[in-house]
Amino acid sequence: MTQNNVWFVTGASKGLGLALVQKLLSQGFSVAATSRNKDDLIAAVTVDTENFLPLQMDLVDELSIQKAISEVKERFRTIDVVVNNAGYGQLGAIEEISDMEVRNCFDVNVFGTINVIRAVLPIMRQQQSGHILNVASIAGFRAGNRNGIYAATKFAVDGLTESLAADGAPFGIKATCVLPGYFRTKFLSEGSLRLAENPLDAYKDDEFTKFLNGRDGAQMGDPNKAADVFIELSRAENPPVHLFLGNDAQVEFHKKMEDLNSQATAWKELSTSTDFEE
Repeated sequence: MTQNNVWFVTGASKGLGLALVQKLLSQGFSVAATSRNKDDLIAAVTVDTENFLPLQMDLVDELSIQKAISEVKERFRTIDVVVNNAGYGQLGAIEEISDMEVRNCFDVNVFGTINVIRAVLPIMRQQQSGHILNVASIAGFRAGNRNGIYAATKFAVDGLTESLAADGAPFGIKATCVLPGYFRTKFLSEGSLRLAENPLDAYKDDEFTKFLNGRDGAQMGDPNKAADVFIELSRAENPPVHLFLGNDAQVEFHKKMEDLNSQATAWKELSTSTDFEE
């Protein structure tokens, strides 16, 4: 079992990121944590210790990320575990969402994650160890109505993590994509979830709105228990490349697998009709 002492956590001022940072600090880990607003991060964490390095960082600015990584190296000399947690939800039918809204969501959820990975890989390659945990969503495995753009960003995160695990293996670098279900955070409110700026009447769905409002504050997942899972993953010698987090995520995983198996079987004859006849 490995012991990873220096963590770098993005999107740490609320939600799963905040719960993880607080749990890590309570257990004596060294933690560098980032947010778009450093003051908000410090106020949220409420821990004053030399083990905590709060950083203001812009995920879509590579120079900002490089500066943050340099500060971590200067304070803690290394980085053992990276948690790419920062991101936001974008809801709306695909037709409703503007080009700018799509690009902004990909900039943060996908390209921001990639920017961090590129910045930390040289450190991990040099030390021949490290673990990168990318937070996606169960929507990154089974998309639903009106979350196509958000789901697309999280599908991308899952795919790049799978490749990262293969790329990093020769250097002792591990990669895990965590796909949570609904956790009792403020993700469904306070700016973490955005709706289409120009909604269309054709897609107006009061039942969908009621579903979201009814879920907020009643999610099954406990963020503190999720934090325990992240720590356990970091200590595993052979962690999974994909981890479906929460009972609701497991349910959606099995539904998708049943659908895939059913469709693959039903359409096997057609799908295998494309080979040359030798």
